[in-house]
Amino acid sequence: MRVLLVGSGGREHAMADALSKSPLLDQLLIAPGNAGTAELGENVPVAIGDVPGIVALAQGREVDLVIVGPEAPLADGVADDLHSAGIPVFGPTRSAARIESSKNWAKELMARHAIPTAGFAAFRTIEDSVSYINALPEGSVVVKADGLAAGKGVIIAGTRKEANEAVMKMIGDQLFGDAGSTVVIEECMEGPEVSVFAFVDGATVSNEVSACDYKRAHDGDSGPNTGGMGAYTPPEFWTPELAATIRREILEPVAAGMVAEGADFTGILYAGLMLTESGPRVIEFNCRFGDPEAQVVLARLETDLLEIALATANGELDDVDVHWNDQAAVCVVMASGGYPGSYQTGVPITGLSSTPDGVQVYHAGTSTADDGTVITAGGRVLDVVANGADIAKARGTAYDTVSAINFEGAEYRTDIATRAVGSPTV
Repeated sequence: MRVLLVGSGGREHAMADALSKSPLLDQLLIAPGNAGTAELGENVPVAIGDVPGIVALAQGREVDLVIVGPEAPLADGVADDLHSAGIPVFGPTRSAARIESSKNWAKELMARHAIPTAGFAAFRTIEDSVSYINALPEGSVVVKADGLAAGKGVIIAGTRKEANEAVMKMIGDQLFGDAGSTVVIEECMEGPEVSVFAFVDGATVSNEVSACDYKRAHDGDSGPNTGGMGAYTPPEFWTPELAATIRREILEPVAAGMVAEGADFTGILYAGLMLTESGPRVIEFNCRFGDPEAQVVLARLETDLLEIALATANGELDDVDVHWNDQAAVCVVMASGGYPGSYQTGVPITGLSSTPDGVQVYHAGTSTADDGTVITAGGRVLDVVANGADIAKARGTAYDTVSAINFEGAEYRTDIATRAVGSPTV
């Protein structure tokens, strides 16, 4: 099979790594890819946001399957255009991708199908938003941009004043452009967070897998939000009983609800959940793998990823037994100094030539200089992923590897998975 993978980050490098191991694969194209994916297939200079270019590439190279990594092209309808061209695609249509691209649509879907989530209201004007906020009891409230904002469109306000300021920034100052023209205002939930992933083909939901990620830039969950600075799996609190509850109350109902509303979901469904005192509740849904969660959960995938993706695209997921092993995995993200603010690119990276057994170094923001040197090309640069019998062993190996890799200004958190060390894994 000839497969086209769309994306350029660490998530896509991890996906390319998994796909490259499939006996079904003949050729892997990555658009646009990075220095890491270039070692696994052919990078093609077509931008992630160039939907017509992606379709033309798939047609011109007679691709058998397109696998889409990031959310933006899915929200822009790349799956619809590929379907129209007769090309199978792993990823939801524009309509189904609204589960991520419109938080208001997703919240209303959950309300219609009794899926547990925070109470909410959505508004398009500052006046209506402020009026609603000022009628709330004093305390924390969550203000979200309705559309895609690169993972940065959420502000947790500690007071009504802060919530009103967030609304003014989003709607008045267009902090997130059109994505913030509608705001969703939610009650603030409390409890541990967990990311849960399952392959979905209409109403068929595969066995799920879970992970925990770290969104803040610095140790102790301080600093600004980022795309993600690390992850680990499995969570120390994960149990078969919790998994069954999440499947019964959240995953299966949302898949069935989307089918009932004519927006069948096909691809990987990502449920961001909070484990409250009253049970698991949805923070948000996403229409793709998390990044860097994909890097750790794919380390546990025993089933051929290409077989799963092809079956999902063809409506045959029910014929595949998706199996995740019991190993632990930890990912530490190495970022450019200054990220998520301004940062320097083009910095040479050393220490990539050899890694210990059980470790993968995925490229998140890299490119290759004319002389063949791997250089930085983004905020999040490398994802160091280590496997182990338990979290403590995987964590130790990951940080040992991080210490051997160097580029000027490199930054990383030193507390990834510390809360899980010493806890039993499931």
